[in-house]
Amino acid sequence: MAVSLADIKKLRDMTSAGMMDCKKALTEADGDFKRAVEILREKGKSTLSKRGDNETTQGAVLSRINGGKAVLVCLGCETDFVAATPDFKALAASIADAAIAAFPADAEGLKAQKLADGYSVDEDITNQAGKTGEKHVLAYYGSLEAPYVSEYVHFNGKLGAIVSFNKEIDYALARGIAMQVASMNPVAVDAESVPAEVLESEHTVAVQKTRDELVQKAVDAALKKAGINPAHVDSEDHIESNTAKGWITPEQASQAREIIKTVGTEKAATLPAAMIENIAKGRVAKFLKESTLVAQEYQLSDDKLTVGEALVKADKEARIVAFKRFSLSD
Repeated sequence: MAVSLADIKKLRDMTSAGMMDCKKALTEADGDFKRAVEILREKGKSTLSKRGDNETTQGAVLSRINGGKAVLVCLGCETDFVAATPDFKALAASIADAAIAAFPADAEGLKAQKLADGYSVDEDITNQAGKTGEKHVLAYYGSLEAPYVSEYVHFNGKLGAIVSFNKEIDYALARGIAMQVASMNPVAVDAESVPAEVLESEHTVAVQKTRDELVQKAVDAALKKAGINPAHVDSEDHIESNTAKGWITPEQASQAREIIKTVGTEKAATLPAAMIENIAKGRVAKFLKESTLVAQEYQLSDDKLTVGEALVKADKEARIVAFKRFSLSD
C-alpha cells in the first residue's frame, strides 16, 4: 500500500527511527502504526542479536545529582560516529534523567524505567540499535546515596566518577576528589576496604615477582662471570638470533643455556622465605599507597598532600564513604 509522508513523519516522531525505516515498517504493516512500531522494535532486536559479540567501546558517560543521591550511567555503542549523533546523546541524557528520578537499585531496574516516549529504557535502547544498525547497551549504572555527593565526567564523555561523603564539604574539593577517582582509578577508599581477593592476588604477584627477580639476579651474575652479556641471552629467541648475528658463539649459547637452567634451579630452591615475604609485604604496601584513594597523592594539591590529608585539612570530621567509576576505555 502507498504510505503518506505525513504517516512516515508521525511514525518517526513516535520512534525516532529513520525515514526510510519508518516507510518500510508502515508498508509492511499496511499502515498499522502499532504493528509498524513492533516491526521497528524487532529490527532493533535483530541488530542486537546479529552484533551481539561486537564491542561497545564508544558511547556516553553521564552523571546526575539530586540532593544526597548521585548516579553514573553509560550508554554504549560501537562507533564514535553514532555516539556523536543528537539522537544517541538525547537517549543517553534521558536514561540518566530517569536514573536520578527513579534511583533504581540496579541496572535491571533502570532498564525497566519508562521514558517520556512511553517506552522503557531497554526498549528505547533496542529501538536505537535498529535505527543505527549497530549494537547499543546500557554499559554501566552505578548509584550512591549519602549526606553529600559529588561527580565528575571527563570532557570527552567517556570517563566519569561519583563520590559520597559523610557530610557536606567544599564543592571544589569534593569535585576534585571525584576527578581524582576518575583519573587515578583507585581500587578502594582505603586499605581497610580493599577486597580480600585483591589483596591476596597482589600478595601472590609480589611473592612471584620477588622470587623471579632474585633468581634472575643470580643468573645474570653467573652469566657475567662467564663473560656472557645477559641481555644477549635473555630469551631463546635472542640466543638464536644473536648467535646467527655472531654476537655470541655457539659455545657461549650452549653455556648460557646451561647456566640459566642450573643456576636458576639452584637459586630458586635456596631462596629464604622470610626475606621474600618481607619484600612482598613492602610491595603490597606500595600498591596500597598508590591504589587506595585516601593514600594517593592528591593531584590538585600544591603541597604534595594525599587525598586523605587534603580532606582532613579542609574538615577534620569529613570522610569519604564510597565511590563509583566507569571508563569506556578500561
